[in-house]
This record gives sequence, C-alpha cells and structure tokens, in this order.
Amino acid sequence: MTRRNIVNGIMLTITGICTVVTVSVLFLILGYLAVNGWRSLDFNFFTKLPLSPGETGGGVANAIVGSGVLILIAAAIGIPVGFLGAIYLAEFGGKTVPMLIRYTADLLNGVPSIVIGIFAWTVIVVPMHHFSAWAGGFALSLMMIPIGLRATEQFLRSVPTSLREASLALGASKTRTVISVVVPAAKQGILTGMILGVARVAGETAPLLFTSLNNQYWANKLGEPTASLPVMIYKLAISPYDDWHRQAWAAGLVLLVLVLIANIASRWVLSRGASAHRG
Repeated sequence: MTRRNIVNGIMLTITGICTVVTVSVLFLILGYLAVNGWRSLDFNFFTKLPLSPGETGGGVANAIVGSGVLILIAAAIGIPVGFLGAIYLAEFGGKTVPMLIRYTADLLNGVPSIVIGIFAWTVIVVPMHHFSAWAGGFALSLMMIPIGLRATEQFLRSVPTSLREASLALGASKTRTVISVVVPAAKQGILTGMILGVARVAGETAPLLFTSLNNQYWANKLGEPTASLPVMIYKLAISPYDDWHRQAWAAGLVLLVLVLIANIASRWVLSRGASAHRG
C-alpha cells in the first residue's frame, strides 16, 4: 500500500504540473497579447481603414469585416456539405464507401493549409485572373468540411438506436426518422461541431495569401481582393514601422479573443445539451 501511495502521489504531481504548464501557456499568450496590443485598441482601430506607410493611427475595420465575409462564405459552403455528408455516413452508408470517405476526410483534415491555399489558387484565382473573397471562402470551406463531417457523424451515431426503432415502428420512413428524430436529438452536438469548424479556420493565414490576398480599402464586391485579420496581422508584423507592430499585436488580441469566444460558445452549447439530456 505504501508503494502504491507513493506511485499515486508521483503521478498526481506529474499530471498536475502538466496541467499547470498547459494552462500557463494559454494565459502567457493572452497576457503577452494584452500587454502589447491593449494600447492600440480604441474606437478608430475598429472603425477606420489602415493608413499609408509611415503614418500613425488608423485601424483594421476592413479586415474585421473581410474576415466575417470570408467565414460566412466558408460556412455557407462547408457546413451544408459536412452536415449532409455526415448524415449519409451515419444513417445511409454501408461499410466500404463510408470507410473511404472517413479516411479521405481525416486525410484532408491533416493537409497543410498552405497546400489547400495553392489548390484554391489553381482552381479559382488562375481561371478568374484575380484574387477574390470567393476564392478565400472556398479555401476555408475545404478546411471546414472534414471537421464538420466527422464531428456531426460522431454526434449522430451517439443518438440511441431505440429512438430510431421507435420512429420506424410508428410508420415513419427512414428519411423522416432522420429529419424528425435523429437530427433534433443531436442538434446540440452538431451546432458545437459547426462552431468549432468556424473557430478552426478563423485564424488561418496561408490559404488567404493565395486566394483573397489583401486590400487596403473596403472591398466593394466579393470578386475583389479582400482584407482579413490574419493576413493583416502578417502584413503589419513584418513592416518596419513601430506603430504597425502595435496594431499587429492589437489585431492578434482581437482575433484570439474571437476564437476563444467561439470555443467557449461551443463548450456552452455542448454542456447545455448534456444537461437537457440528463434532465
């Protein structure tokens, strides 16, 4: 018993240290961003356009709006594809085809984002002969699809089989059962997967360098180069101007806070669904 207590104490200490280190890294990043970026956050930062090189002040309003537009395009493409694909895998697929689709989705999820950016540049930017928000949204959607697909399938499979059998026993068709019973039962988890997919692509820079590029002004249409927060941070950070460096820290703080909010929202939705299920 003494040996077991010693081993237990050692392992608890090690796991506690690892937990503290993991949490400390997050708070260290947040603290560093807050210290360096907080001084550049003001009303103009969220409402003004970037100024010419060497000028002090300005903001990243076009990048904030551009990131929102790109994420909306990506969500409009990636969420329906991932959702419908997950329904097929969980409810209608056999064995061989779903296995191949799952393997392909996992493989796509591991593809470097810069490779996805080059692919989107090849199939959209090159034929159109210019960068655009469409190309950027398409590149981000390719990264959202495998995340939504696998997360939605997992939550659909977690729905008890007895619910499906009860619906079928009452005379409902397979399609009606999926729409009216299975999907509503898993809606909290499905929504969580969608939010996590959005949070995953919100901070991607490499695909946007090849697709939407950047814009110092407001983009008047989706077929034009569009600014985004990740690309704007990259541009400001590599500039030789101290004021731009401060704005890069501030933009990084804003982006990280938005991603944290998305992750917290997904956890809240999932925990709320679990509480309702237990109730």
